[in-house]
Amino acid sequence: MATVQQTPAVSVNGSGADGFPVQNPATGEIIRTVPNTSPDEVAAAAERARAAQPGWEALGFEGRARILRRAQKWVIDHAERIIDTIVSETGKTYEDAQLAEIGYAAAAFGFWSKMAPEYLADEKVRTASPLVKGRRLVIRYRPVGVVGVIGPWNFPLTNSFGDCIPALAAGNAVILKPSEVTPLTSLLMLEMLQDCGMPENVFQVITGTGETGAALVDHVDYVMFTGSTKTGKKVLARAAETLTPVGLELGGKDPMIVLSDADVDRAANLAAYYSMNNGGQVCISVERVYVEAPVYDEFVGKVVEKVRALRQGKPVGPGTVDVGAVIFPPQIDTIDAHVKDAVAKGAKVLIGGKPAEGEGRFYEPTVLVDVDHSMTCMTEETFGPTLPIMKVADAEEAIRLANDSPYGLAASVVTKNTARGEAIARRIESGVVCVNDVQINYTALELPMGGWKSSGLGSRHGANGIRKYCDQQTVLVTKLAPKKDLHMFPYSARNTKIFGKLTGFLYGRGKRD
Repeated sequence: MATVQQTPAVSVNGSGADGFPVQNPATGEIIRTVPNTSPDEVAAAAERARAAQPGWEALGFEGRARILRRAQKWVIDHAERIIDTIVSETGKTYEDAQLAEIGYAAAAFGFWSKMAPEYLADEKVRTASPLVKGRRLVIRYRPVGVVGVIGPWNFPLTNSFGDCIPALAAGNAVILKPSEVTPLTSLLMLEMLQDCGMPENVFQVITGTGETGAALVDHVDYVMFTGSTKTGKKVLARAAETLTPVGLELGGKDPMIVLSDADVDRAANLAAYYSMNNGGQVCISVERVYVEAPVYDEFVGKVVEKVRALRQGKPVGPGTVDVGAVIFPPQIDTIDAHVKDAVAKGAKVLIGGKPAEGEGRFYEPTVLVDVDHSMTCMTEETFGPTLPIMKVADAEEAIRLANDSPYGLAASVVTKNTARGEAIARRIESGVVCVNDVQINYTALELPMGGWKSSGLGSRHGANGIRKYCDQQTVLVTKLAPKKDLHMFPYSARNTKIFGKLTGFLYGRGKRD
């Protein structure tokens, strides 16, 4: 892997007088210091965005798409540089950056360039109301104006900048506030869009801490936030003060159900990979597994074998490690606390179970058994390379336990009987359920991705993934009409009687039970 190139001095908001360091979690090295944008500077950025947005909207779908398609090519042409930047600030593996970040961004630019005109086209509506028959009824979408995106630290390209792409495609100006832990990828994306001809101030990046993000909520027309449920509630409360609409993708405690007829090898591969990829720091990671008793021992044995073989450490290029660092410093304490709580309550650690020794911030890939719902590792989001596995008597117990959670982001079912698997999927309280797969629904940008319960509000991807960044307007056009309609003033007994008979004729002939 090439040496990380520092992002040049592009138009970054903030004075830098109160900057903060960005650290490589795999080495402890300070990579760069970035500005801590003040609330006043956030307000100024919003003013610039609001002034720039009408010109961006006026370019139309095709004008905007030309720039987004240039950005798509830029991502491919500069993939190694982007990967180096992501790896440097997250400590994730080369492959996690390549597959889940570069692959996503390249696809998203093309997808939203193509689909924005279709998803946001005027919709003609046919009506059942006799009062508006003959009128032209249209639903149209227009950009809200200025969108604020507050991104997480685990996927600085996919889940931070990725939410900016449909907002820009819709014609909005966007201000991105990345996590203070991983801001460098966002700054590189700013450079990219400037290189691709993005008009000035249509896309801005404001680096800073929580105060910066809070100020952003006050000055935009829509807020997209990805992060913890605790912080998401604060964003929602702040947005309520200005009645600013929000989209929230929050925490998850995603269950996997392994039925007794499952292909155990595939189930074990799914569980090992999707609990450990990106160091387990994925909102839709496998965080708990329920296995029917007949295949429990075989499944556990295969998972432990696969997890034991994982290589962990500082990534130094393709294929060098499998599990990267813990990105957010306090997260390693959360992971360790969940493991210790489980052990104290009777769980067994089959492999791993502690922070890794040596340079950098790593937690050993960990498999836990003899777990139950008295343990935080089964009820609270761990967000690390751990996999608790619980034996269940049957599918009914697995479904009950899977739903015994305040979260409902994603889930999975593994079985050779796909009809039964789908039937079980429909009973799980989750925004996404995969049968014989995990996570790859995220690559199908046509599918909405959003959580139930405490896992969020709204969704990304699909038609609603861009319409949420628009105001919806109804347009009714009457071409031919009398000077006065029958229902207008003055009221008369004759007209009232006519309307009564008409209502009865239209709606009173239904079959009674």
